[in-house]
Amino acid sequence: MTNEYPSRLLQTAVDEFAKLPGIGHKTATRLVLHLLRQDVEAVKRFGESVITLKSEVKYCKVCHNISDTDVCMICSNKQRDASTVCVVESIRDVMAIEATQQYRGLYHVLGGIISPMDGIGPTDIEIESLVERVSQGEVKEVIFALSTTMEGDTTNFYISRKLAPFNIKLSVIARGIAIGDELEYADEVTLGRSIINRTPLTV
Repeated sequence: MTNEYPSRLLQTAVDEFAKLPGIGHKTATRLVLHLLRQDVEAVKRFGESVITLKSEVKYCKVCHNISDTDVCMICSNKQRDASTVCVVESIRDVMAIEATQQYRGLYHVLGGIISPMDGIGPTDIEIESLVERVSQGEVKEVIFALSTTMEGDTTNFYISRKLAPFNIKLSVIARGIAIGDELEYADEVTLGRSIINRTPLTV
């Protein structure tokens, strides 16, 4: 890598871009060279937008989705069905489901799934706050939309046990999503149908 770039500054920038997921050094080089062709103000806006995102972004105190305010736009939208909560692993999954335009309920972002191999236990993700939401009595259905992996199924089972004392419907998205697939990579039609055709959770 030492002699690949004519500039140490260029190499440093490329190395930083290459740390992003899915970005190799070839793509990183193309992105950095593109920025070099832009005027200073455009590059400054780009940099400032990332810094502002990191320093000012909030997480919804209700569902833990990303937000500009204490309560996100989805949770504060009176047109949404507050009696239905869709449990997802990450913010990316919220974005994937919203893109289908087939779901009008609320969400609960766990921030991960139970994975002993990775050292992630029930207390490391937002399970207790989900139980607290359900305990308030407004939620009538919880939809599990976690990845169809062993870890996802383990998380479904654990949460279903925690929610067992409450008289609510527990369902899981239809298995139109292939085993091991992540929601963000499913096409919108398949994902939308999986939500519409959800089935009762059996454990």
